[in-house]
Amino acid sequence: MAKKGQAIGSPEDLVKDPYVLEFLGLEKMERYYEEDLEKALIDHLQKFILELGKGFSFVARQKRITLDGDHYHIDLVFYNRLTKSHILFDLKVGKLTHQDIGQMQMYVNYYNRTQKLKDENDTIGIILCAEKNNAVIKYTLPENQKQIFISKYIPYLPTEEQLKNEILHEKELFDMERKLIRGKNE
Repeated sequence: MAKKGQAIGSPEDLVKDPYVLEFLGLEKMERYYEEDLEKALIDHLQKFILELGKGFSFVARQKRITLDGDHYHIDLVFYNRLTKSHILFDLKVGKLTHQDIGQMQMYVNYYNRTQKLKDENDTIGIILCAEKNNAVIKYTLPENQKQIFISKYIPYLPTEEQLKNEILHEKELFDMERKLIRGKNE
């Protein structure tokens, strides 16, 4: 209901796509470094938490985990009191790869097996990337998984022309999927 605001009944309800990060004030550049994006998010943490939605609390930045002597760093760790789960963010300034998804799967598994308390729900992993690759997502993640999400971020609001192009692109994808489904059913 609109009167209650954002209703969170499942992990999917927690994740936005895209996240609009205009409040960071990043210059319009062709490419950013992950460290620049992370620093800007931490510098504007309150605004970032507002962009994330209800129930988020900041836990850690560059959370180090060590597995058999190898060190890994989770970019940002949050806790959501509504879902009673840890939320792990991995920031990617380029196009998403299957390695990025595998890395997040490892982080989520680690948190579920070592950090999660008995009364908490499974950890949620969100890869925040500049460019999604839907084919890589489809074939890397198990079909019915509910723990890892990939969201695009945009550093500034798109122009009217960019919005029109995005709507046309999404409509084309929708039409192609509908044709494929019809073809399977015939």
